[in-house]
Amino acid sequence: MTKIYISLFLCFFFLSAKAQKEKKINFTIQIDSILKTKPTTYKDINDYLKPFRNDTTKLKELAQKFEDNKYLEGKTYVENLLGIQFRNFSLYQKAITTHKAALETAKRANSIEFRVFSLNMLGVDYRKIDANRTALDYNHEALTLADTVKEPSLGLRRSIAVSLNSMGNIYLLLKQYDLAIEQFKKSQEIENSIDNKLGLAINYQNIGYAKDAQGKLDEALEYYKKSLAINQKINNTFGIIICNSSVANIYIKQGKPTKALQLIKGNLGTAEKLGNQEYLAYEYLNLGWAQTKLHLFDKAEKNLKKGLDIAKTYNFASALSYAYSHLSELFENKNDFKTALNYQKLSEEFDAKITNERTIQYVNDLIIKYDRERQNNQIKSLAKQNEIAQLQLVKNRNIWVTILVIFILLVAILYFLYRQRLLENQKRILTLEQDVSRAQMNPHFIFNALNSIKHYIINNEKKNAVHYLNKFSKLVRKILESSSLKEVALQDELETMDLYMNIENIRFSNEIQYKVTVDEGLDLSKTKVPPLVLQPFLENALWHGLSSKKGDKKINLTVSKPEKNFIQVDIEDNGIGRKASAEIKSKKIIHRKSIGIELTKERLNNFIKGFKNPFLLVFNDLVDVNKNPLGTKVTLKIPTN
Repeated sequence: MTKIYISLFLCFFFLSAKAQKEKKINFTIQIDSILKTKPTTYKDINDYLKPFRNDTTKLKELAQKFEDNKYLEGKTYVENLLGIQFRNFSLYQKAITTHKAALETAKRANSIEFRVFSLNMLGVDYRKIDANRTALDYNHEALTLADTVKEPSLGLRRSIAVSLNSMGNIYLLLKQYDLAIEQFKKSQEIENSIDNKLGLAINYQNIGYAKDAQGKLDEALEYYKKSLAINQKINNTFGIIICNSSVANIYIKQGKPTKALQLIKGNLGTAEKLGNQEYLAYEYLNLGWAQTKLHLFDKAEKNLKKGLDIAKTYNFASALSYAYSHLSELFENKNDFKTALNYQKLSEEFDAKITNERTIQYVNDLIIKYDRERQNNQIKSLAKQNEIAQLQLVKNRNIWVTILVIFILLVAILYFLYRQRLLENQKRILTLEQDVSRAQMNPHFIFNALNSIKHYIINNEKKNAVHYLNKFSKLVRKILESSSLKEVALQDELETMDLYMNIENIRFSNEIQYKVTVDEGLDLSKTKVPPLVLQPFLENALWHGLSSKKGDKKINLTVSKPEKNFIQVDIEDNGIGRKASAEIKSKKIIHRKSIGIELTKERLNNFIKGFKNPFLLVFNDLVDVNKNPLGTKVTLKIPTN
């Protein structure tokens, strides 16, 4: 059995040694990392050193290491943490000495953030030993210094929140509870904006104190519980003890001493382990007070005197006043009125020491001075802001004038470019119309038409000569009239095409059967199309499809309205087809020119500008079941709006 114990001991020893070695290696790595980058803000330094915040041995080692490496921001951070550790164990003089050293280091580092932080810590130290005037001086200096920074860092904002919290404690001292709550809430706004849970917990606790002092016990209890919930979430043992102690106080005042007693007993053990004598003193005093309410007088006296002894040893003036007050209550309950009176006098004596008239007057004067300084600074700031605003106004006005001039120039340039484009378009349209007119009055067509009429005259066919001459003159007149128009009625267009086909048919010995079919219900007089838009397709049908064909020759022109916003024209011939026509054309030495499909497309594009829908032009080769050509069909869909 002994061997087993020895083995377990050795195993534990080696594991512990290994853990210590690994911890030391991690510590060394962390220190090397921070000395390479040397961050300057509280937050950035804290990211490196957070694991060692509560290890005073390592903190002392770090302070020396940082001094040797001239890393002053790191040193002042470490010194402030050491001071907090001393304060947590009620070593207030050591805390003050260490925080003063941190303040000097911050001055050497020229760091406003750490100067403000150190000043606030000194304010807390002195308030803990009830040196309230000195505490106020440090807190006031911290707040004044913080106000000089226009854009405070995260750490500085945290320090401003601490300063506001300290000012709230000053108002608590003056029994100006509403003003105290106002300061705590201002501090809380900053803590909330930087997501500092500990700061939120402290301010909730302080608001609870103010509500408690006002006799608003239910509200006070609510704030204490809010603070307790946050402290439990962040695992802040000191905060949990303070909150539980405050909650127990409320229970006693509400006449629930048994409930308070259970809470205090659980709290007492934790306070003893932590070693903070101030918290421990208050736990014994609260325990004695609850026992007094339960008439457990012997136990109450014993615990009240324990708390009194701790308060005397460490000279906690507030705790002494609190102890004497509850001892007075105890002896009053025991009907020992003489002893009760003596304790009451001692309580009042220590209370006066804390809040004597001179101190209150000093605090009042300091607050007035601080408020006056803030007002003056605000006035100066507003004057400067007004001057900046005026300069900005002038600058903005100049900018707007410049923008306006640039805008006018830009509009002028855009208008000029628009006019140029408009003129170019108009020129293009004019050129296009001239090309159309020239194409429409093709010399070959005129010559051939007149030659055919001449043939009738020579052959003494007067009737035919007059008939066709009349048609030719009408066609020429229509062509000349349409040359100045952008659009004509489809009815007029079909009449013109009828004249054109009559003239062209002379050369084919009137062999071509030309037929026009219009769907019922169509009002051709209201449907608009570009003038002579169908002529190129009829010309192609005549000269490329039918001119080389033997036998019957047909051209069918059909007008329909397959859709609401379109008119459709189909021109179908029974010619030789496009493939055969292309082969014949390629063998010719002289190529006949027509109006040209490309020119027609350009005219259609110009016509439909501003319409919702585009035009559609499709050529279909007609074939039989054996793929032999039967002719060509052209489908033209023109939008009507």
